Amino acid sequence: MAQAYFNQGLHEKPARFEHFFRENPNYGDHRAGYCVNAGLNTFLDWLKGAEPTTDDINYLRDLSGSSGSRLFGTEFLDWLSNRDPFSELTVRAVPEGRIVHPNEPVTVVEGPLALAQLVETPLLNHINYQILIATRAARIAAAGEGKLLLEFGMRRAHEKGGNSGARAAMIGGADFSSNTAASRMLGYPPKGTHAHSFVQAYLALGKSELEAFQAFARAYPDDCILLVDTVDTLHSGVPNAIEVFKELRAEGHEPVGIRLDSGDLAHLAVRSAKLLNEAGFPEVSIVLSNQLDELVLRQILEQIRSEAPDYGLELEALIERLVYGVGTRLITSAGDSSLGGVYKLVAIKKGRDWKPVLKLSETPEKVPIPGRKNLYRLYDYRGRATADLLTAPEEEVHEQRSLFLQHPYREQSWRELSPEDIGEVEPLLATYLCEGKLLREGETMEKFRERCQNDLQRLAPGVKRVLNPHYYHVSISSKIWELKQDLVQGYGN
Repeated sequence: MAQAYFNQGLHEKPARFEHFFRENPNYGDHRAGYCVNAGLNTFLDWLKGAEPTTDDINYLRDLSGSSGSRLFGTEFLDWLSNRDPFSELTVRAVPEGRIVHPNEPVTVVEGPLALAQLVETPLLNHINYQILIATRAARIAAAGEGKLLLEFGMRRAHEKGGNSGARAAMIGGADFSSNTAASRMLGYPPKGTHAHSFVQAYLALGKSELEAFQAFARAYPDDCILLVDTVDTLHSGVPNAIEVFKELRAEGHEPVGIRLDSGDLAHLAVRSAKLLNEAGFPEVSIVLSNQLDELVLRQILEQIRSEAPDYGLELEALIERLVYGVGTRLITSAGDSSLGGVYKLVAIKKGRDWKPVLKLSETPEKVPIPGRKNLYRLYDYRGRATADLLTAPEEEVHEQRSLFLQHPYREQSWRELSPEDIGEVEPLLATYLCEGKLLREGETMEKFRERCQNDLQRLAPGVKRVLNPHYYHVSISSKIWELKQDLVQGYGN
């Protein structure tokens, strides 16, 4: 495509592409009501080092088409190699960690047509997956009622996707990761436990589960978490762990926790808590793992709330000591393993004017919103996010005037907000790259996480529901609606 633009002299024409997704992730028996933006800074880091090397150009030079002739011409390759390829691009985006919704521009790229076209696949590759995982992490964290959440997905991740997945999970709601490389990169200590094989090795060598636990405790006396379900959780694992915990305490150390990885996790958590309390360890954490996701966590907590009183346990104290290790179903986003993010041309410059571009489809929802646009978030008088609004660049948007909100695809679906309905208007798009110069460098993981939590607090409870979430309104102004209809009619003629 870039060479075809080059051959026709279109490669330098300023163009605008927008990255957006059409639907929130649908996991089959439940779906998300929002998404968490992630992956932007990973993409920008890639962009900084994306200059083609001599070997890259030579590879392209050696490619041939079906007839055997060279696929790429010398003039095009000279143009590509004799410049910093993305130095003229401008990238505006919703900051990482912010809540985003379908049909609004999450990332905007402007610059020479051929160069802006070349970043399509890398942008989608870096950002779509991380949005998917950050969103799942936020939902799982919410279902876990804010208790400590550990990302355990490295073993089931798709090769190096384990690193970007761990990063995204920590933006969305995971507190730590067992992935040592990702933890190091992000500046957090890795968190994990031993595997069943540690105990199995001792048993195979004629030793006992107790001796395995003692060996692990000697290695990590102040960070001791014992996996207690290799033999028999309640009659062997927990009693042996308690024996080791007593030994640690006698030596001046405090145990950290036990881990349950099989069986009826809710029932075993209740019974284990009872045993630990009776032995004098009411503060020891109980780590739950094994195919956890937002629905499973909801069911576990419901069961614990039902069973705990039967064993004389103080309910909130028990729930407070729970920790969740979530692996496969988070890192793979089980149920909906891809985000349908797309990258569409929406405007191109002709002379001094920007011309809106439209792609038609028999499915109205697949017709992108054309033209250059601004994106605002509207909050009501309670401080709740009530709608996101796309407007033409020249339109003024502020809380002192009434605003018309048109559904992007349904002509009869609209509403008008009076100044009394609007508590705040917030622009969402920020400039990260301006004609090749990086801006807003130095953003931290803590900042991303803070943004996510702030946005979630301001999102209506119905939109955050695990099951059947309420629809969040993404609207366009009447000016954008009229522009879209004019283009549709014009294409039809």
